Formats: sequence, C-alpha cells, structure tokens
Amino acid sequence: MLGTELATACTRKGMDVHVYDLPAFDVTNAEQVRKVVEHADALVNCAAYTNVDGAESHVELARRVNGEAVGRLGELARRQGKWVLHFSTDFVFDGTLDRPYVETDVPNPINQYGKSKLVGERLLRESGCSHCTVRLEWMYGPHGSNFVTKLLERAKTSETLRVVDDQVGSPTATTEVARAACDLLEKRAEGLCHFASVGYVSRYDVAAFILERLGLRVELQPCRTSDYAAPAARPLSSRFDCRRIQSLLSEPIAPWQGPLERFLRQL
Repeated sequence: MLGTELATACTRKGMDVHVYDLPAFDVTNAEQVRKVVEHADALVNCAAYTNVDGAESHVELARRVNGEAVGRLGELARRQGKWVLHFSTDFVFDGTLDRPYVETDVPNPINQYGKSKLVGERLLRESGCSHCTVRLEWMYGPHGSNFVTKLLERAKTSETLRVVDDQVGSPTATTEVARAACDLLEKRAEGLCHFASVGYVSRYDVAAFILERLGLRVELQPCRTSDYAAPAARPLSSRFDCRRIQSLLSEPIAPWQGPLERFLRQL
C-alpha cells in the first residue's frame, strides 16, 4: 500500500527509484537483499507482514519478515555505509496511555504483529546502521486493503454497519506519509519518529465522516472492541505525539479530514 505511493512520490522528486517486491524479490532472502544494498544510495523498507490476525497463527513468518529481515537489512547497510528508512507501527504500544504516545514511551505490544514489528525496530537499532524508523498508524490509500476501503465494501451490501467507537487514532493517507518520507530521504534524518495526520478521532466517527461525505444511506451503529472476537487484541488508543517529526519536515502535517476527503473524491 505505502510502497507504491512512495515510489511515485520519490520519482516526482527526481529520485532514481528501484522497486523490489514479491514474487521476484523476497526481503527474507539474504542474498537478494545484499545485492540491493550494494547498488543503492539509500534504502527504504516498506515490506511487512501486516495481517494482524494472521500473525497470531503465523508467528514465525511475521517475525522473519517484520523482525529478522529488518535486522539483516540493517547489518548489510552498516557494512556498506548506507542509510535506511524503515516503517513501524502504533501496534508496538498497548493503547492504555491517557495521553498521546511520544517516541520515548516504553513499548508494550499486545499481539504478535506488534511484537514482530518491535523486534524489527530493535534489531535495526542494534545493527548500528544509519537509519530512521517512522511509526505509522491507521493508514489508507488506493493500493491495498484498509479500513476505508473495507468499510465501503461493507456499505455496498449492508444496510447497517457496526463500527467500534472505543479505538481512537488518526486516519493517515499514504500520500501524506509519502510526502513526509521524501523529506526524510532528502535530509537523511536519523532516529525514531511518530507520524500521523493531525487530530484524533474514533473509528466510528471516521466511518460517519465517510458515509456523510459520500451521501451513503447506511445506518451506523457504535459498538465496543470487546464485542468482536478477533484472534488479535487491538490497542484502544493509537494517539501519536508528532512534534519530533514535524520539526524535521518542510511543511506542516495536515489534519486528517482534508486528505480523507480528497481520497474519497478519487474513488
């Protein structure tokens, strides 16, 4: 979802972009990764095992992709003196904090996906390479499945939708992430950052915004996360404090409503 958007944004900036993806390229294949690192000026890792519920039963696969492969990339980058931009997730937190999360807050993932992503963060840091890790949340875009597209698919066949109102975060468009990532690439920023659109909202209120903007006559009912028997637990609060990354960016981070409206108009 993010990789396609980022490649387009980097190309528009005049960067010489080379994209590697399945099935021809496997981030867990050490030899393939080594060859890419050798010929790159900088490396951006958008690869991830993102099936949150699936990670509960595919623990080793999630750890290989989200954890071990990231550490290996870092080791190869350190040997070659290359900079790495890596993306992580709000799911490294348990979602119980009563304020927005800052980068120095202690992670405590409550599902296997979050645990595997945290391993990747740690191994990349321990590799000693020059890198920037950006934690993201609630991403949506035209490429791949996400909350917005799933909601609209359900709205086509259901007169009533139940959406959780106790999960709070910031809907963040891949276009906004790509713009910020281009900035970080050009500046070769380092360290850990949180990035999300400005403003906090529940998933229920995001759904209400979408249905209202599209004029869809679907009854929306609030429910609790505990009403769903999902294999993986979800953090209830994904609120990010983004002041650190904002200090590195050339433009202010936009409120979540504008990018979401633009995305809906393009559908």
